[in-house]
Amino acid sequence: MNPLKQTPLAERHVAAGAKMADFGGWEMPIEYTGVVTEHSAVRTAVGIFDVSHMGKVRIHGPGAANFLNGLLTNDLDRIASGQAQYTMMCNEAGGVIDDLIVYRWADDDIFMVPNASNAPSVVAVLQNVAPAGVEIVDLHNDLGIIAVQGPSSKALIESMGMPADHDYMTMAESRFRGEAVTVCRTGYTGEHGYELVAPVSVLVELWDALLARRDEFGVVRAGLGARDTLRTEMGYPLHGQDLSLDISPVQAGLIWAVGWDKPEFTGRAALLAERTVGPRRRLRGLKSMDRGIPRPHMEVRRVAAEVFAGAVIGEVTSGTFSPTLKQGVALALLDPSVNIGDEVVVDVRGRELKFTVTKPPFVEPSTRT
Repeated sequence: MNPLKQTPLAERHVAAGAKMADFGGWEMPIEYTGVVTEHSAVRTAVGIFDVSHMGKVRIHGPGAANFLNGLLTNDLDRIASGQAQYTMMCNEAGGVIDDLIVYRWADDDIFMVPNASNAPSVVAVLQNVAPAGVEIVDLHNDLGIIAVQGPSSKALIESMGMPADHDYMTMAESRFRGEAVTVCRTGYTGEHGYELVAPVSVLVELWDALLARRDEFGVVRAGLGARDTLRTEMGYPLHGQDLSLDISPVQAGLIWAVGWDKPEFTGRAALLAERTVGPRRRLRGLKSMDRGIPRPHMEVRRVAAEVFAGAVIGEVTSGTFSPTLKQGVALALLDPSVNIGDEVVVDVRGRELKFTVTKPPFVEPSTRT
């Protein structure tokens, strides 16, 4: 069994009393003072997350953008230099190898952030099919990422002497302690926020500098537990649960992240066929009507008053207690006959609890404010 990898901030997390756990092969902080407290801090002030376990890949050389555009689902030509895009890497069957963010610096210079556990697979795919002249550089261990998320994030970033006025899904270059730092207007919480991509040589100093402003801006360390509740409130998918090799973009409701008019991308034929006939299941939101917390793999059934009452019509993929709404929320793969507004029941540890089928997000996002 391979030992867990650690980010450059691991000692800081342990010293702060973080509860550490395995996440994608990395030892990461799940919580410091409590998931609800950290979640609420991000919704009301600002939280900082160590997300250095995420992959970092540079694709550069003549034709780099065109190469990626013929591989990934979204249309890279929809964005200009300095902009970012959510996209997916699929296999020929339309299954999702990974969902990721692509940052376009130039036609010949692209930066990519895949998920932690999938990063090696993404790099391998790119290296196997990259044309001559296009270089794939794995920077996973050379760079770190600190997410700064919440209503006070802009003021905090500005206090660091870094640019913060750029639009959502764009990025700007800055410096910290003489090293280049990319300030990305991206995140996974639904709040106004940034992700700072910095060399590991200055990552600890950057983390400490952000925390040093805690009294002025209410900065709170936040772990991956809060990151999960925050993203679930937004309905953001998590690869391995709401997306996978068995859960396609069409099933997950991510057709907006597919460039259907592009002449090619991996999995195009399979996804077009699935879209034409309709998916066999759809990812929907569920909001609890009873007291109970849904969890992944719990069965979703028809309510007692319906025809075929009690029949299994799906499964929860992500579920949690929403600290903002004070009720259970979930994402679930359901039979396509289930509509928004329908009532269903979820088997929560032997209790059949009622839920309303809804369209995420469960909480209004503030990413663009």
